[in-house]
Amino acid sequence: MSKKQQRIIIGMMDGLDMEYLETIEMPFFQKMINDGLFTEVSGVFPSVTNVNNVSIACGAWPKDHGISANSYYDKKTGKPEYMNSADLIASPTIFAKAKKQGIKSALLTSKKKTLELFHADVEIGIAAEAPDDQTLAKYGVPPDIYSREINYWLWNVAIQILKDEPDIGLLYVHITDYPMHAWGPEKDESKEHLQILDNLIEEAFKGAPDAAFLATADHGMNYKTRCWDIEKVLLENDIKPEFVLSPERDYYIVHHRNFTGCSWVWLQDASDIKRAEEIIRSLAGVEEILDRQTAAERYHV
Repeated sequence: MSKKQQRIIIGMMDGLDMEYLETIEMPFFQKMINDGLFTEVSGVFPSVTNVNNVSIACGAWPKDHGISANSYYDKKTGKPEYMNSADLIASPTIFAKAKKQGIKSALLTSKKKTLELFHADVEIGIAAEAPDDQTLAKYGVPPDIYSREINYWLWNVAIQILKDEPDIGLLYVHITDYPMHAWGPEKDESKEHLQILDNLIEEAFKGAPDAAFLATADHGMNYKTRCWDIEKVLLENDIKPEFVLSPERDYYIVHHRNFTGCSWVWLQDASDIKRAEEIIRSLAGVEEILDRQTAAERYHV
């Protein structure tokens, strides 16, 4: 790496809703906010990890990079498939761009699906959820994926790589949002989790004073009290849909049980559209129904 090139560290703080930053004292994050560039933004739609993670890594809309949910409906098989393959990404990632410039990248993630998406162009790829033997020998056994401790392990590995691997010019660290799904910002567990992370990221910063540190969330958190099974509702009203998909569907059922704030519905018969809309619109909590073209144009999907 050229001496003129500045190392870049990206902290992808999965699920870090603004309310956590506003509620929990995080001195180093506050210092970054005060000393650097900070703005509150909206995530892309749907507000699930794969769509936003790839949008961050590509700097592109879903309509360009091709990742539209955590899962997609395969019309050939009639089944949902996880949207975790690097082959599905249609735009160059930051890792590919770095590689083209001769810059080596490291990807550290709690979730194995992130490594599945981005493994092609990284020099070092570690998924704490599914570490290989070399990782275990070098960094020890990580905590369970459904824990806050796995995020501490991840940032400790990041600190070690910054010390031991000076030729790594780009380091992307993706924590898990399990703690945010499990505990609100007012809970002691959240306070402990984020204050420890704040300390670890500060330690990483002190160990790499030459580096640019960037942090962003992929999505926030909206507490939900009601869940509708849209397929069941339609069947009870004599409409048989072709398929109903929750864009949240991924490996991590404990996080969210694969429920999310939106649902995609394919109908077998176009003549059912109007009545299906009326049925779904009558459900408590439904805010809006969009046809596919309107949704695609509004949300750049």
